[in-house]
Amino acid sequence: MSDPSRPIRTAAVIPAAGRGVRLGPGAPKALRALGGTPMLVHAVRAMAASRAVSLVVVVAPPDGAPEVRHLLDAYPLGDRTDLVVVPGGETRQESVRLGLAALPDAIDVVLVHDAARPLVPVDTVDTVIAAVRAGAPAVVPALPLADTVKQVDPQPQGTPEPVVGTPERARLRAVQTPQGFDLHTLLKAHDTVVEGEGATDDAGLVERLGEPVVVVPGHEEAFKVTRPLDLVLAEAVLARRRATDGYV
Repeated sequence: MSDPSRPIRTAAVIPAAGRGVRLGPGAPKALRALGGTPMLVHAVRAMAASRAVSLVVVVAPPDGAPEVRHLLDAYPLGDRTDLVVVPGGETRQESVRLGLAALPDAIDVVLVHDAARPLVPVDTVDTVIAAVRAGAPAVVPALPLADTVKQVDPQPQGTPEPVVGTPERARLRAVQTPQGFDLHTLLKAHDTVVEGEGATDDAGLVERLGEPVVVVPGHEEAFKVTRPLDLVLAEAVLARRRATDGYV
């Protein structure tokens, strides 16, 4: 994966160009406040909390990179982690590809992290990085499912949907981020797999190449803030951290 004569360097790409319509009207989801601080700032800090991450690339809305840069400058990371902001594209895959293009040649391992997962613990980040450094081309954190899942024949909204199968729950996992990759493998996946060919995340692109993807334990606090109720839960988690861990 890398030249053994030099240290392995890790960067994180955070696509934050979406509007998050399920949270309702207003600012893009990544810029919504969580505990008085934009969710994007929490997500950037979560990546920078890992001592292995030397660079964070934030992919902003296509016309909003200067504003996002100005916002993030108000929450400096310190000298250990560099920060770059680039304009994104019209789709998530295009935005991730633009973020990857901003990485310097020295990077070997890349994380792709949802800005809407602002509270992922650093231990989870480090676990993903360690698995890639150990040789896995693609790594995803994930949790076992608590609910039974039904496969259905999709119908128009509001119409009862016939059940066509019940997958074995023990074999299913709910995938989180950051997802970690050997950079060369992820670049190849983005260059090879056409958007819309069935992959809904970056690990799915790598799967389409036929490369192995492995799962490591995720964390219940790495949930995605998508709906108003998720924001209430995130506020509660953040309040507990600030009260017990001194979280800023």
